[in-house]
Amino acid sequence: MSLNLDAIVRAVEEAKAKAKRRRFVQTYELIVRFKDFDVKNQNNRFNITVTLPHPLQGKTPKVCVLATGAMVLAAKEANADAILTREDIEKLAGNKKEIRKLANSYDYFVATPDLMVLIGRVMGQILGPRNKMPEVVQPNADIKAVIDRLKRSVRVRVKDQPQVMCKVGTESMDPKQVAENIAAVLDEILKKVRPEQLGEVSVKLTMGPPVTFSPLSTK
Repeated sequence: MSLNLDAIVRAVEEAKAKAKRRRFVQTYELIVRFKDFDVKNQNNRFNITVTLPHPLQGKTPKVCVLATGAMVLAAKEANADAILTREDIEKLAGNKKEIRKLANSYDYFVATPDLMVLIGRVMGQILGPRNKMPEVVQPNADIKAVIDRLKRSVRVRVKDQPQVMCKVGTESMDPKQVAENIAAVLDEILKKVRPEQLGEVSVKLTMGPPVTFSPLSTK
């Protein structure tokens, strides 16, 4: 069973038409509700990062790199939103307020392997519950490629409700681009759940009403 891109495009266009214009750029949100889906079963809970074909214009995720050695300079050249060295992390020890501020300010964290034990000890209690523990990258990794990928990504997570919600675009984007982003997210979700477990699927702008649609092709 495949995705019906035309139906997704129509839903995106309808969501835009139904939403009132605002003084800010609104975000498209995808809401997927599941049926016959027990969230108490840990096997049903998932937390995945989906790389979108089109970046969220004006809503780009922020990436913080925690690194040592040459990776620090490489991260600067790759325009990381923030860079923390070993010394920076050590200074955060016991400062929960500052660590929470960091956790709330950045969408993704990336770190070299040699820092993971220190990060776990100093920041783990705050980053862990937020599912923001760093993605580990080797010292010789192409950090620019990693940052670029994460800046085109969204987190898709099942928590305590049988549903997921995530950003898939902004109203300044072409509807087909938003639809292709939605398709990318649904593709990854369908690797975790069966097609018959998809319940209500809808898309909406920030201040607009949801538009329900059927994303699967019946052909």
